[in-house]
Amino acid sequence: MIEILLLVCIGLVVYTYLGYGLVVWLLIRLRGKRSSFKPDGFYVPDVTLVVPAYNELSCLPAKIANSLEQNYPKIRFLFVTEGSDDGSTEWIKMHYGSKVDVLGGTERRGKVAAMNEALKYVKTPIVIFTDANTHLNKDAVTNIVRNFQDPIVGAVAGEKRILTSEDESAAGSGEGLYWKYESQLKRWDSELHTIVGAAGELFAVRTELYEHVEPDTILDDFIISLRIAGKGYKVAYEPDAYALEHPSFSILDEQKRKIRIAAGGFQSIVRLSYLLNPFKYGILCFEYVSHRVFRWAVAPICLPLIFLLNGWLAYVAVQKPSPAGNAWVVLFVLQCLFYGAAWVGYQLEQRRLRWKLLFVPFYFTFMNVCALAGLVRYLRGKQSGTWEKVRRADDAVLKAQ
Repeated sequence: MIEILLLVCIGLVVYTYLGYGLVVWLLIRLRGKRSSFKPDGFYVPDVTLVVPAYNELSCLPAKIANSLEQNYPKIRFLFVTEGSDDGSTEWIKMHYGSKVDVLGGTERRGKVAAMNEALKYVKTPIVIFTDANTHLNKDAVTNIVRNFQDPIVGAVAGEKRILTSEDESAAGSGEGLYWKYESQLKRWDSELHTIVGAAGELFAVRTELYEHVEPDTILDDFIISLRIAGKGYKVAYEPDAYALEHPSFSILDEQKRKIRIAAGGFQSIVRLSYLLNPFKYGILCFEYVSHRVFRWAVAPICLPLIFLLNGWLAYVAVQKPSPAGNAWVVLFVLQCLFYGAAWVGYQLEQRRLRWKLLFVPFYFTFMNVCALAGLVRYLRGKQSGTWEKVRRADDAVLKAQ
């Protein structure tokens, strides 16, 4: 029974990180890509670009300049600075009052509350959300909007890109690799049926489909897009609309962010439990469970079980050698080497030393440890919807070409 349980856990982890992508790729090859809508160049609806910005004065000059550079003729800009006490509201009104609308306020209620409030003032058929600390390519809005010409599209997710350099942290480099892989999975999800979850750095929805989101929601982008998908609409993926962002400033900052996201993942699973019905939601359920539920709630729990069960089988094998037992010993040694490499990567990172060979084991382990910590945080009810700023590796002006 121990061997069977171990093999099941290994199978679940392999499927989560490798098998699902392979299955989706094969399904696309067998049944072909989802029929795509052919847009024309005459679809230019009014859009509103909403930027929640709590105490982001250091980012606002570059963000507003970048926003005004968008190659789209019919766009309104709405910056939501509610709760900010760094002078953001006054600065925007003083320098860009004629070009940018500002929605301020004295109470800090959180990003979701800011988005809910902003939608009361959005009169355009499409609303685009983007973060204050990201920069968009100049054709981002144009490339996103063209997808809405297809009436089945209810939301569009842009691509998140992490800017890393040789001297940035292992977590940052690992994050960059992770998002490259995640972007490929989103392409395949979109080709098969729909993507399951937008990145909050850049996503758009049909204004009429936006529903009031619970103020304590952590992953607003995920909840909003999945609820739209649950109504039968497609959440399209537009890689030619991307948001550039630097990774977290340090391991500690990235850890806080990952734990918060993980707690939000468990919160989302509970609130979107109705999507777990395969008879009603079909392919959407398959994508959602495989790509998200397994990633958040299954693999992180299986990994420590694999280590413990494998350790016990290896111990038994040493006591009573056998050909089958030797395989468990080898597997356990490989696990020890992998997690040892992750530990060395962490220690080097603490000393600001980086070795690219250790990025993968370090970041993989780091993600799953944070997921378990997020589960504990969720169960203890420690999460909230208020703003939590995370320092980034570089706040310098980015040029989005």
